[in-house]
Amino acid sequence: MIGQRSTTSTASGAHFAFTDRWGGVSAAPYEQLNLGGAVGDDPAAVRANRELAAGALGLDPARVVWMNQVHGPDVAVVHGPWGERPVPEVDAVVTAERGLALAVLTADCTPVLLADPVAGVVAAAHAGRPGMVAGVVPAAVKAMTELGAEPARIVARTGPAVCGRCYEVPGAMRAEVAAAEPAAYAETSWGTPAVDVTAGVHAQLERLGVCDRAQSPVCTLESADHFSYRRDRTTGRLAGYVWLD
Repeated sequence: MIGQRSTTSTASGAHFAFTDRWGGVSAAPYEQLNLGGAVGDDPAAVRANRELAAGALGLDPARVVWMNQVHGPDVAVVHGPWGERPVPEVDAVVTAERGLALAVLTADCTPVLLADPVAGVVAAAHAGRPGMVAGVVPAAVKAMTELGAEPARIVARTGPAVCGRCYEVPGAMRAEVAAAEPAAYAETSWGTPAVDVTAGVHAQLERLGVCDRAQSPVCTLESADHFSYRRDRTTGRLAGYVWLD
């Protein structure tokens, strides 16, 4: 059985899902539902986990599009699975193909899922600190609008991520991030400089006119039910999925 995944749907047929770490076949330190293929886990276990997660969501695993994430601002518009083609180095994917699920991998970074059910356009973005600063989420929204989406209709959901109370960074780094996105300025619960990537993402979405937004209350570093790179270093990856009926 897949663990306590978070799944929401809209009346217009948009679906959003975020996994936790339970219900898969990977051995420690990737236990159990590691969905990342580039973290050192057994590839066969990752394939099995992806099939388990897709099945639990009612998805065909062959119709789930993954990315080769590199902490940048680049976006790929996709029309189907990659097949034999190389998976591109991007941090957001966008599609207007209903029934095609887009996936994003994280283990502290902010997974961003976007959908305009009226236009039939969805996007998944990987917003770590560098990607948030570089503008990967605005780039994803721009790509959506070029396919007919309107920001006022976009539904946005962000998943489990390290929170601003836990994401400690050097003071100079906080200043650099805040210069690009003031809303990301934060302080840890113990009083040191920090960055709140999710707050930065939501501020960017608000400025773009995306009003229907919600975020997960889960901090990955604090939650034993979720993978956290900052906590464990060698660990698995969670996934967020978005698709339209």
